[in-house]
Amino acid sequence: MQKEVKKSWALFLGIGIMMVAHGLQMQIMGIRSVLEEFSVLTTGFIMSGYFVGYFIGSKTTPNLVQKVGHIRVFAAFASLASLSALVAVAYVNPLMWIASRFITGISIVSCFVVAESWLNDRASNKNRGQLLSTYMIVMFFGLAMGMLLLNISKPTAYEPFILVSVLLSLALVPILLTKRPAPKFKKIGTISIKELYEISPLGTLSSFSTGLIHAAFFSLISVYATKANFTLLETSILLFISTIAGALGQGPIGYFSDIYDRRKVIVVTTLASAILALLSILVSNDPIENIYWMNEFDFKKIIFFLFVGLYTSLCLPLFSLNLAHTNDYVPKEKFVAAGGGLQLIFGMGAISGPILCSLFMEFFGLNGFFAFLILIHIFIGIFGLYRMKVRQTVENPDSTFTPVPATITPAGLELDPTAEYIEEPYTEKVKKMLERKGVRYKKEQQEKSKTETIETK
Repeated sequence: MQKEVKKSWALFLGIGIMMVAHGLQMQIMGIRSVLEEFSVLTTGFIMSGYFVGYFIGSKTTPNLVQKVGHIRVFAAFASLASLSALVAVAYVNPLMWIASRFITGISIVSCFVVAESWLNDRASNKNRGQLLSTYMIVMFFGLAMGMLLLNISKPTAYEPFILVSVLLSLALVPILLTKRPAPKFKKIGTISIKELYEISPLGTLSSFSTGLIHAAFFSLISVYATKANFTLLETSILLFISTIAGALGQGPIGYFSDIYDRRKVIVVTTLASAILALLSILVSNDPIENIYWMNEFDFKKIIFFLFVGLYTSLCLPLFSLNLAHTNDYVPKEKFVAAGGGLQLIFGMGAISGPILCSLFMEFFGLNGFFAFLILIHIFIGIFGLYRMKVRQTVENPDSTFTPVPATITPAGLELDPTAEYIEEPYTEKVKKMLERKGVRYKKEQQEKSKTETIETK
């Protein structure tokens, strides 16, 4: 492991703790909304509030960081996220929960902006791939561990929300105690949506659709499980499997996408996801009588867990696939700008995902959850097949698949080893040597000037 990865332990620890809290809060609110008898559509609006806040925060935070600095922004928004968890448990009603999720969205993305720009400032061409990989592992592992914490107490109790608040406050400690100076923030531009669509129609529409899928799945899977009579332990295991499987699926899919036409990989991946979602429906209930058997644990439930895990292992890498496919059509120096544009499009889809999926669940019952996912996957697949007919394959040796979390900001995208070359900063040893040489040179020039003055006189 590179030295810079070890030196960034405080940042990784802070983000890891924050993701544990985020994973717990996201799912406990979904489960609690069912127990409080909120309608599924109301729950969809509550969960969508997070992505609205995330979308706004990703636009406003960079300017705030430039004005007040990284550490203050991280401290302020981590505290605000902690406060939002307490608001949610103090006022259990839909309007306050929408506000709570909105505040959480702004706060979490602000901390992501700080973390990723901090890592980017510490990165070199040798270690940025390791920094990005470590960052992704920390995020997914923290998220998965947070979902397992659902078992610490009943969802109707206040303890889980208090724990979320404590964890978010605890995430501040390693960041505030670090001795390393805060980095200089560099504002990164993005390519417009119109230009991105002209560059890669499939990458653009697939990114929007992927936002619909990811937001709907992770916002409402706990609602689905609770309504399907899963126990709290079973729900937490299902969520854990879904998260870890999604992270593990990045490697194999990325390998095949670098060998074959990336559009083929996107089409095969999304259509296979649709099939697995359909199989999840078939094993979860009696399709004729529409009776769910989720009230007891048996072999069929294990098969259901397997299908859902395989589903997320295919659908979670879609954002990285879209990014790599779009980069096939842009020069290396525009990789980060294109990624920032795709992340914006993904966020727009994510805002709509929970609401649209909840409408399907209102009209079609629990099967509407997977039915919504199936339709979006089929749309991506059909459009991908169409694009393969009207556009030839383009080879771009600079573009390769890099596994990244869909929530990554443009600053984090600069950690991609295939992005533009980073000008290596001087090490401390070299800096001191140059300073010594500069002082010596300055003294020599002063002495030379004095000698010339005396000789002139």
